Amino acid sequence: MGTMDSNRSSHGTPAVLHDILEHKRAEVYEAKARTPLRELEALVAQAEPPRNFFRAVTRHTPERPTAVIAEIKRQSPSAGLIRPEYDGDGFEPERIAQRYHAAGAAAISCLTDRKFFGGCLSYIERIKDAVPLPVLRKDFLIDPWQLWESRAGGADAVLLIAECLDESRLVDMMILAQQLRLTVLVEVHDMENLLRVRPHIGFPHPTYCLLGINNRDLRTMTTDLAHTMRLVDLVDDPNVLVSESGISSPEDLRRLREVGVRTVLVGEHLMRSEDPGAALAALLGS
Repeated sequence: MGTMDSNRSSHGTPAVLHDILEHKRAEVYEAKARTPLRELEALVAQAEPPRNFFRAVTRHTPERPTAVIAEIKRQSPSAGLIRPEYDGDGFEPERIAQRYHAAGAAAISCLTDRKFFGGCLSYIERIKDAVPLPVLRKDFLIDPWQLWESRAGGADAVLLIAECLDESRLVDMMILAQQLRLTVLVEVHDMENLLRVRPHIGFPHPTYCLLGINNRDLRTMTTDLAHTMRLVDLVDDPNVLVSESGISSPEDLRRLREVGVRTVLVGEHLMRSEDPGAALAALLGS
């Protein structure tokens, strides 16, 4: 991609992403050699149509004023396994998805990065076989080939992280995602990247694009809900805004609604609970 030097990109990719992206480039290179694009194109041609992720997370009701994208996440680079029982075959993403669905999740986010997050692309089909909710593939997508892989693997939406992509690659991948009928969640961590991607949100079609503000500071790894509140005035359409990370209480949801944010992505807070579904129900005030 020509996006990174040894520690950061030309637009300031934090050093914490450096090892992940270095590994991901090698991983994608090897995967493309194993599975040529024409094979993925053939799989996509036979695949079921994607579920409408955009509509699922932007539709709100008086009974459910905040839409929660509930995340299935086995481990993280900093914390390791989130719970001991997630080791080995003890991790069953479909059972967690069923608990989330019963508790009122609007959609599911699934980590598929294997090395750093213990994920697997096959989790998406397992989840979709278990629940009717649309599923976001959360990974480090740096190559258009991965969009074809995502669609062939059953994803309904994909994450594109601004800190990992230069502007031309981001736009190219947004166009291809729309052609593949995948909703895109464009994620930013800071004001600089928000201003950089803001002109492209809603391109090439407004009902395929969401904007995520991640409340985690990639330099300190701390979370601060006020981060979304500081940046929300720079967002043209709060209806497509997703606040991510650092959300753990009904009060957090209320504070976000007060500034017009009605969609959130919540992961580690739920996954640390013995019963992620009960934790989601408590978050929603059920």
